[in-house]
Amino acid sequence: MSTNEVKEIKEQIQELLTIIDAIRKEVSEIKQAKIQKIHMPVATDELDAVVLSTEEATGTIMDAAEKIMEMASSVECEASENIVGEVMKIFEACSFQDITGQRITKVVKAFKVIETKVNSLLLSLTPIDNLAASGKDSDSTEKPVDENDKESLLNGPGLPGNAMNQDDVDKLLSD
Repeated sequence: MSTNEVKEIKEQIQELLTIIDAIRKEVSEIKQAKIQKIHMPVATDELDAVVLSTEEATGTIMDAAEKIMEMASSVECEASENIVGEVMKIFEACSFQDITGQRITKVVKAFKVIETKVNSLLLSLTPIDNLAASGKDSDSTEKPVDENDKESLLNGPGLPGNAMNQDDVDKLLSD
């Protein structure tokens, strides 16, 4: 091996070390606690809530459609057939819920796999002293909730167990 070849190999190794060092620095800046305790759980909880809400809405729609079919039997023959035909379209359209729920469940599982992989990567690339510090880091990229700013309060429906129930809303509005 010539001197130039050895020099070139050393330069390439140095470049690789620089890249690895940059990656380590970048990974150590990732807020592990936020990924593990905030972002992933919130994302999976929201998707689980979507599946549950969709199941409930679909159940309500299908119950109403069944009642319409029952009432259709008391209507004239041709009208009854038309109503039953349209109700069948509702049933067919509602079948999307099961497929949607299955797809969202796959996404939740993928998020959990990604979370595990990211945590593993963080543990393997981040020095122990930086890991301890990252758990205490309070720097946030999320906007704080400002109770005077209505935009920051618009978060969509609450997750089950965290949302007000209808009785609480009625009581609040009646006062």
